[in-house]
Parts: sequence; structure tokens; C-alpha cells
Amino acid sequence: MKNIPHDYYLRFVESSVYDEVLEFHNKGNFTFHGATKGRTILHRLDEKSLEKLTGNELALYPDMDLTLEINISQKDREKTLYRNESCEYFSPLLLEFSDVENLICPLLSRNMDSCKRGYPSGGALYPVEVFLCSMIDDNPSWPCPGKVLHLLPKSRKFEVMQIKIEVEELKAALLFSSNKIGSPGLAIVYAVYMPKNLFKYRYRAYRMALMEIGSIYMLVELQAKSLGLSCRLWSAYTDLMLCKVLGINPALFLPMCVHFIGKQYEAY
Repeated sequence: MKNIPHDYYLRFVESSVYDEVLEFHNKGNFTFHGATKGRTILHRLDEKSLEKLTGNELALYPDMDLTLEINISQKDREKTLYRNESCEYFSPLLLEFSDVENLICPLLSRNMDSCKRGYPSGGALYPVEVFLCSMIDDNPSWPCPGKVLHLLPKSRKFEVMQIKIEVEELKAALLFSSNKIGSPGLAIVYAVYMPKNLFKYRYRAYRMALMEIGSIYMLVELQAKSLGLSCRLWSAYTDLMLCKVLGINPALFLPMCVHFIGKQYEAY
């Protein structure tokens, strides 16, 4: 079979394994909807307790002085490869499609004769599917009427998703109304196609898929920095709403996170 249909992998997956992985994933799903606004909470911690518990390093022996200094000069630290801080508020400036193409360069196969890409994948299965969504209603540089493209890294092409969608629908699925982050030009959705991993690695496939996504979004962050673009990772969405707007099956594709890309708002 020259071209394998995407659901062909299901022939080789144990149904019990697949059902349990899907059930576990759904336990981490958020539900954002106007009908439940103000009625659902994650915890009962106050702001002071949250501030104390978040953002701290974890010392295993906090009351014992058993530490060694890391002796790296400030000059050497400035040479270190690192990502920019997450963007707090995006400018409404247009994002050129040429920037989008450059942004995903590290994710492509290095040559047409190999499936190897710029990030590691267990068994070279590459279960992560990348969807690029234009968040700007009228962008003359966007190459097609459709707002959603699917990356084909080995072919080095974009597959145009065959679903008619408006930018406002995308925003409704991605950005809960109470969140104010400005106007990102692009949303990258990292979704895992689980059957592609489960047939070989069973339960461990879920862990390996998450590792792969972390590698991908860090590459995108570093590439964005080199292009002068700003980023923000995002998880405030509901899986079913997002899958519906992308036109993909939520029982097969699991959206793990969203990556907003754009230009930092500069206050003058």
C-alpha cells in the first residue's frame, strides 16, 4: 500500500488500550462555555496561597545548606541559547506568510529521502500533527481562502483543510472570552494522532507523544525568536470545540496545546 489512510493504524491497536488512553486524556480536558462560566473551578486556593505554591524551584532538602554554586559568568550566560519570555499581549500587526514558512522550517524533513526531522520521535513514528490557523480575517499574504493548513513535514507541503471556517469561529474555539492577550496572527495546534503510536508502544506511547510535542514547540520558540516574533503557549480551550472547528475526529486526534505566534505589542 503506497499511501496509508490515516485510520489504517486502528487495525493494529488493541481497543482496550486505546479506550483507556483516551479516557485518561479526557480527564485533563477543560470545558469552557458560557453556560458554565462562574460555576466551575479548579481549586479553592486563594491568590496568596497560589503565589506561594507556583513558580518556585523544588528543593529536596530545603532546610539544609547542601548546595553548590553554578559558576557561569554573566557574559557566558548571555551567549546561551534560550527562548524569549511568553508574550503578554499581541499587536494586531499582520504576520506575513513567509514568516510562517520560515517558522516551521525546523520541523521539516532535512531531505526528501528521509523521514528524519528536526526533533526526536520514539521509533520515528512522529504521531504529532501540526495545524496552522490564520487568526487574521484579511491577510493578503495568506496563500488560500481556507484559514487552516495541515503541515506535511516529509513532503514539505501544506495540506489545505477542506472545511469552511471563519476567523471568529477559530477565536471562539481557542480564546475563552475572559482572556485578553491581544491579536496573535497565527495559532499552531499540536495534536497527537494516537493510533500511530499506540500500535507499537501501547500505553507508553502517550508519554512519548508528550515528549515529542515539547521538542517541537521549543524549536518553534527558538525559531520565532530568530525571526523577531513573539510566542505564547496556550491550554485554555476545550478539545471537542477545537476539533470541531478544525474538522478532525476528537476520538482520533488529541489537541495537546496551542501555540500563539505574532508580534509583541509595544506601548509608546
